[in-house]
Amino acid sequence: MINAPPTLGDKVGGVEQIGEPDGLDRLWTPWRMAYVQGGDPSNEPAGCPFCAAPSDDAYGLVVARGERIYAVLNRFPYNPGHLLICPYRHVADYTDIDPAETAELAAFTQIAMRVIRKVSAPHGFNIGINQGGVAGAGVAGHLHQHVVPRWGGDANFMPVVARTKAVPQLLTDTRDLLAAAWPD
Repeated sequence: MINAPPTLGDKVGGVEQIGEPDGLDRLWTPWRMAYVQGGDPSNEPAGCPFCAAPSDDAYGLVVARGERIYAVLNRFPYNPGHLLICPYRHVADYTDIDPAETAELAAFTQIAMRVIRKVSAPHGFNIGINQGGVAGAGVAGHLHQHVVPRWGGDANFMPVVARTKAVPQLLTDTRDLLAAAWPD
């Protein structure tokens, strides 16, 4: 929620504000303090959503499983088909995955792109890893690579002005399409 800064004479928490306002809007996100103070439960395997992925692939939105890596739909997708490529092993840093995990992560990323192209014909992709909480990783304790399909015009005024993202396909429908197209 964005609030206007308090001005001289306003009361915040029952305390009268003094001084000149700085003109900045504030986005108050108190739930993020757990990350700032290091209390992110996803840093521990027991609280990590990637370690606790359900064995039911359809329910857990798992699209494909490999020996060391699996692909799962992002529950908060930027676009339909937004996949996360994750090692099974709880590891936070890209430099800590072993050569076999690195190779399988790369192969899964290539397969994901081919499958998404086949199923939904995107115009391009964003591919990347947000390494660490300060870099935007929502689950910093477990490495995951984003594969985000993009279409011309998919970013419009809705997320910028209305803070709303229109996602035109149900996650379960997207998961079923991608899983069916994933090669064995």
